[in-house]
Amino acid sequence: MRLCRLICVFVLGWSSCFAQQSIEFIDRQDAYSGSVNETLAIPLRIKNTSDKAQFYIIRKVYSDMGTSQKGYFCIGKDCLDHGMDEFSKRLEPGETLEGLAYTLETGMLISQNSFKFEVFPRGNPSAAVEHNVSVSIEEKRGKTLVFQSKDITIHDVYPNPVSDLAFIDYTIHNEAVKAKVVIHNILGRTMNETELPTFETKIKIPAEDLATGIYFYTLYLDNNGVLTRKMIVRK
Repeated sequence: MRLCRLICVFVLGWSSCFAQQSIEFIDRQDAYSGSVNETLAIPLRIKNTSDKAQFYIIRKVYSDMGTSQKGYFCIGKDCLDHGMDEFSKRLEPGETLEGLAYTLETGMLISQNSFKFEVFPRGNPSAAVEHNVSVSIEEKRGKTLVFQSKDITIHDVYPNPVSDLAFIDYTIHNEAVKAKVVIHNILGRTMNETELPTFETKIKIPAEDLATGIYFYTLYLDNNGVLTRKMIVRK
């Protein structure tokens, strides 16, 4: 009888271990930092390491977010409603789920946040694999002045590195000047072009469609390039 119990314990333990090995988080990062009043994406890449297709549940099981913060799952540009803490996806054998992230709206206060995520085959939560993440929210970094003339004052791009959306603050002093910012890759190919409206003070630069790497932005005044700075895209 004792031998039977030992065999059962061994078999059950081995089965549980095998189940856990059917899925894993890859390229995991345990700590992130951001600034107040910005949006931070926590990538969640998982891989089906089993030999059969399965539905997996990705769940946020714990967070200590403040009342001014919001968090939600996004897959690419499509996001679930705030408060939905679970995401389901079918993965083929060896397939990696790309583009999934937990998006955090950091709020207005400096904070230290903890999150716990888990993934498991649907119907088998005992086989869950956990991923713990800490997030440090700091004061917004000071703006760096990079160019000033009688026509314009412009600050450096932020955040830098950027994952999905960057900003540039500026002030135009000469309403007659035509200003724009052009993003180009290291080969000089234009990736994005944004006008700087005279009566505004901030532009948004979308980076979600840019691959990870080094880019440059150039400020043009009346079609003359007057400044080039580096911008890093990191997914």
